[in-house]
Amino acid sequence: MPLISTKEVDERLEHLYQLVADEEDARSCRDLDDGACHWVPRNFFIYLIAQTLTSLGDALSSPKTVLTWVMTAVGAPLAMISLLVPIRESGSMLPQLALGGWVRSREMRKPIWLLGSALQGLSVLTCALAAFTLEGKTAGLVILGCVVSFSLARSLNSIASKDVMGKTIPKGKRGRLGGWSAGISGLLTLGVGLYLTLMGRENHGAADYALLLAIAGSMWLIAMLVFAFLQETPGETDGGRNGWKAARQSLGLVVSDKPFRLFVLTRSLLLCSALTAPYYVVLARDSGTGTAAMLGVFMIAGGLASSLSAPLWGTMADRSARLVMIRAAILTGFLGLAAYAVMRLLPGLAQSSWLWPLFFFVLGVAHAGVRAGRKTYLVDLAGGVKRTDYVSVSNTLIAIVLLVMGAITGALSFLAPEVIIAGLSVLGLGGALLATRLPETQ
Repeated sequence: MPLISTKEVDERLEHLYQLVADEEDARSCRDLDDGACHWVPRNFFIYLIAQTLTSLGDALSSPKTVLTWVMTAVGAPLAMISLLVPIRESGSMLPQLALGGWVRSREMRKPIWLLGSALQGLSVLTCALAAFTLEGKTAGLVILGCVVSFSLARSLNSIASKDVMGKTIPKGKRGRLGGWSAGISGLLTLGVGLYLTLMGRENHGAADYALLLAIAGSMWLIAMLVFAFLQETPGETDGGRNGWKAARQSLGLVVSDKPFRLFVLTRSLLLCSALTAPYYVVLARDSGTGTAAMLGVFMIAGGLASSLSAPLWGTMADRSARLVMIRAAILTGFLGLAAYAVMRLLPGLAQSSWLWPLFFFVLGVAHAGVRAGRKTYLVDLAGGVKRTDYVSVSNTLIAIVLLVMGAITGALSFLAPEVIIAGLSVLGLGGALLATRLPETQ
């Protein structure tokens, strides 16, 4: 049987792209040069597959579930376990302002993405090896070191991915791409949640969780191989300079660029959709439904929320990313206030085993909207070399805000979880109000 030629593959991808992207003319591009426009159908699906694989890797190595269980299984101290989430979330964003200048000096940003993906995969594989061979404090230190290296590598991907997307995917299709990627990975996460639910019915050792980490690490390596086929055209290198000097100069954007400043402030307040998530799990545990199997149920709820809502949010973001952020923030805010009301006014209902996974599902829908809205808005807000500045500056500042808000909520841990949820939800409603002042980018 003869092999399919490259031309036939491209023709089939172009036809499929017309269906998925709802585009009569797959060559119709916005914000791209002619050379990049030719490769849009192929690049769209390469990007889709690579993003889906890395999202699955994230689910299989989540610091809130799998990594925490691994650290517990190997007997690592609680102090080390408490560092997992802050390092994973903030560590990937803090270096971006300094790295932005280095990335900007490269005409081709795809190799940077490939490097970051390879380092993330190797870091997670090393975590798996540590879980399989080491115990106690030694295992905990090695795993924490892997999380640090993972986060640093993730910062490379975060900067490069948005810039590569801006050069290879036309404006008006980026939100759709992110929506489909999140939706597919959400379905895969659903399968992971089912597996973890079954695992939760029995006692499992560190070796079982090490296998999960090994599979997760392989996702980044496979994604790297897929992404290598992406066709990238040379980009702008204006302003490529010393990282720290670039960082100091780029920070001036917060002062001089009003739309960008409003976006950063809005995104800071919208962190409520991520920061409240663990407290819903705590409410379930405190209500007597916080078994290991229930953690799998929460993952199922999160996977369903992403798979069902992300494609819709992505399509809506292509029309107005600003409105998507507003609607998602309002949903997050009122959900948190509802949780507070249930705990204070309906304590019997709060004991229901189905209630908090349902709340977590709605929160997942809202968080998918926040992510789709703010990612699409940031990419569309700027073009060329300014896009790299926007990404690196905003991510670095958000990392600092995340650490500060994490420290504050940690210091207020003597309060009931529903009180913290309500407080963060009020901030989210403030973010929705502030987002109304953002200019439209579509």
